[in-house]
Parts: sequence; structure tokens; C-alpha cells
Amino acid sequence: MSPSYSTVGADWPPEVRPPGHRDWERTATRWLRELLPARYAGYSPLTRHPVLLARHAQLQIQQEIRTVRVALQTSRAELPALGVPDPVIENAIQMYAVELDHLGRLARDVRLVTEALRAGGAARDGGPARVAVRPRATVPDAARSR
Repeated sequence: MSPSYSTVGADWPPEVRPPGHRDWERTATRWLRELLPARYAGYSPLTRHPVLLARHAQLQIQQEIRTVRVALQTSRAELPALGVPDPVIENAIQMYAVELDHLGRLARDVRLVTEALRAGGAARDGGPARVAVRPRATVPDAARSR
């Protein structure tokens, strides 16, 4: 049985070939590994099981989002006591806001790849091979800073 090709939207990560294309799982695995700290490259359960790798990447990004949110929320209160000048604090706040936006997009991309990997596993086990891809939602600026 040959793999069926899935239509992916513009929100699909460009580093990953679409599901059904030759080597798409290999490109997905490589991309997911790049999202994790280098020390995880030696853990065979992650390198041998793409769905487990995808789950771990999701958890990693969720933690990074929490970290950046805390940094963003506490910058004005804690950085002056550390001797950080006001202009640097403002630049740090802008940096954290940009990073939070980037991490939000990355989290959505990882979810899409995870869903496709899970669907591919189901297809190998006799289940459906189609992948539903939802359009990318935009997050209002006010919601990002929470």
C-alpha cells in the first residue's frame, strides 16, 4: 500500500516535507531533534520513535513558553534591582514578546507534525493515512503577553 499524500497548509513547517512524500518522516524527525537541547540526541527512545520525539518537543516548547512568560511578566519588577538600565529592560521586554510569538508558532507547527506522525503510525497499523491540517490561527497581541 503506497502512502497517500496529504494537503498541508501554509502553516506547515517548511523544514518538513509534507506527509506522504518520500522521506517526510525523516525530515520531521530531523526538524524535531533540532528543537531539543543537543544532549537529547543520544537518547535512543527519542531517536527511534518519532511520535515520542514529537511529544517531547511539545513538552520542551511548552516549558520554554512558560519560562518566557515569567521573564516577560517579571522584567520591570526584578531587573532594576539587578542594576539593569531601563533601556535594556525595555529591549529585553521586546525580545521576550517576539520570542513568545515565535514559540507560539513553533508550538502549532510541532502539533501539526505530531498529528501527521500519529496518523502515519495509524496508517502503518491499518488506520487512516489522511492528515487534517487546520488553518493557522492568529493570536492577538494582548493574548500573547499573558
